[in-house]
Amino acid sequence: MSGCPFHASASVLPPSAAGPSSGGAADELDFLAELHDGANLARRRAAYGAALAAGRPAPFSAEELRHAARVGWRNHARCIGRLHWRGLDVRDHRHLDDADQIAASLREHLALAQNDGAVRPVMTVFAPPETAGGPVPRMINHQLCAYAGHRAADGAVRGDPKNVALTERALALGWNPPAERGRFDLLPWIIAGRDGRERLFPLPAGLVREVPLRHPDLPWFEELGLRWYAVPVIADMVFRAAGTDFPCAPFNGWYMGTEIGARNLADPDRYDQLPVIAEKLGLDRRRNRALWKDRALVELNVAVLHSFEREGVKIVDHHAASAEFMKFYERERSAGREVSARWDWIVPPLSPATTEVYHTPMREIARSPDFLTRAEVAAVK
Repeated sequence: MSGCPFHASASVLPPSAAGPSSGGAADELDFLAELHDGANLARRRAAYGAALAAGRPAPFSAEELRHAARVGWRNHARCIGRLHWRGLDVRDHRHLDDADQIAASLREHLALAQNDGAVRPVMTVFAPPETAGGPVPRMINHQLCAYAGHRAADGAVRGDPKNVALTERALALGWNPPAERGRFDLLPWIIAGRDGRERLFPLPAGLVREVPLRHPDLPWFEELGLRWYAVPVIADMVFRAAGTDFPCAPFNGWYMGTEIGARNLADPDRYDQLPVIAEKLGLDRRRNRALWKDRALVELNVAVLHSFEREGVKIVDHHAASAEFMKFYERERSAGREVSARWDWIVPPLSPATTEVYHTPMREIARSPDFLTRAEVAAVK
């Protein structure tokens, strides 16, 4: 779920002025009506209300937590892949608040999600604060899988510039990187249990599945030595449901190819591979109007999709993802629900005008359950 600059369009409606927070205490419990009715719904609402009034976390049953997590995915305005929201596998690990326990659980999460290439959507929910604002376990990493950014004395970065600060944080905690620091060194996990102490967890060899990138028609592409990990597991967003924040609730879907090929490997402040590929293609880079960036970008994305398919790892192209979103959009409207969506996140960064989502009016609507960044949570407190 990487961001991109907002492109104004006459067809775009502005996000709700209310922002990402919920619309009120009653709205926080609306999801319960999809599971319960009658006296049982009234009883569960009363139980939730009593817990929240006392400053305790909402008393989710396992079934309620599962449904809340799925509805949170359904509500999330920045995700194009919500057609599959009912298929989210939710692991209820609210009883875990120790860093060692969380690390062991996350190793299981990653194995389940990778699923021998048949990537499955998984979410693991760890302990919330025992009282409002109390200590809570946290994952420091943005994703479970990420590559180090090694900054040299001259300021140059080898690896992913996005992760320089996290790399330095891991080194300060005692991480021993490879003797020869490379462009794709997997970072360890940094986890804080309820005690607040940050601890380092190096990744066992073979835990993270990676895909080496090749091109179907350009033999030299493999010599670039590019690769990417198979599954994006977001680890630092806050899952908010029923007035309760879960700051440690990692979740994943599967990749859309452009996330890797048009952002992670292409952006000038990331791996910046377009000049390299254009040079290998023999393109004239002296003039932007020669469209050398566009041509290099297409070949990079062809390589990403080809390589994931070749290795048997699930991935979706941006045309298929757009069609799936429109199917989700129509299903939600048929169910009487307006779709919350941010145009600048839903529209793919490659050939956007060729996708139906580009021409679709969208606006962000404040709803709960949802997934929030830590900055968004801090802004509404």
